[in-house]
Amino acid sequence: MNRPFGKDSYNDKEAIILELLTLSGKLIQKWNVEGDDEEIQWMLHHCTNPALKEVLKEITVSMLHVLEAIGQLEPVNGITISQKMNIPKGTVSKATRRLADKQLINSSTRPNNKKERIFHTTALGKELFYLHRDLHQEIEKNVIRFLSKYKQSELDILTRITQDMLETSWVDLGFDKK
Repeated sequence: MNRPFGKDSYNDKEAIILELLTLSGKLIQKWNVEGDDEEIQWMLHHCTNPALKEVLKEITVSMLHVLEAIGQLEPVNGITISQKMNIPKGTVSKATRRLADKQLINSSTRPNNKKERIFHTTALGKELFYLHRDLHQEIEKNVIRFLSKYKQSELDILTRITQDMLETSWVDLGFDKK
């Protein structure tokens, strides 16, 4: 049901809503599956360091985002990473172990607290951090170019819908029903 935005080629609101549900599912799938692969492929293409290329073949997007948090906040502990990224501490611990194994980060303890691990990027980790930052700048540039083809009124509607979606729960837990 490919039709130009704003054209009312059919009046069946329910059919339009079903079309939007289908399209949103496809979009989520594209972002979750293809997006990760495209990001890694872009970084492999733009990477000049052979050692880093090998690391990129084995890294996960979750590891990249933990590295991103470490690069932005270093020196930083796992609790802060967990809070900033809104992911469980166990996920951060697993990612930091794998990042350390790949020599992208190292850790140390605070003099006054030997249990708390503080993370820093290594030279290789900094290189990947900057490459990942370049990727996100490329994505932002392309999103801006994509959205620039729409009229101001269309962007206003898209903004309103996106804000409304973020504020809406899609699950009725039935707590308010009596």
